[in-house]
Amino acid sequence: MTPTFVFDGDCSFCTLCADFIERRIPTTATVIPWQFADLAKLGLTVEQCEAAVQWVGTDGVTAAGPDAIAHLLRDAGRFWSLPGAALALRPVSRLAWPAYQWVADHRHLMPGGTAACAVRPRP
Repeated sequence: MTPTFVFDGDCSFCTLCADFIERRIPTTATVIPWQFADLAKLGLTVEQCEAAVQWVGTDGVTAAGPDAIAHLLRDAGRFWSLPGAALALRPVSRLAWPAYQWVADHRHLMPGGTAACAVRPRP
């Protein structure tokens, strides 16, 4: 099993970011929209995938949001492992989560984003 990075394939901004990952970041992970992934096999739920990007490592370790991005970057090695390691540091990670959530909440306004990218309001 290879590591897997799961994103929202219904969101144009997320798809644009996933395309960047596949073109520019030499990860060993499979980058796949959650809509086409076998979530049960990955141990993920639709709710988790709707909330944030997901990482499932070969060891079964899962991570979400910026923590998932940190895993992906560390997996890519070389140049990418340094920002991945930095993102995993507690002070940086604590700041990364609100930034990630802000981007997720406003992804319909980001480059490539459309009205279809808008996240449903949280209760």
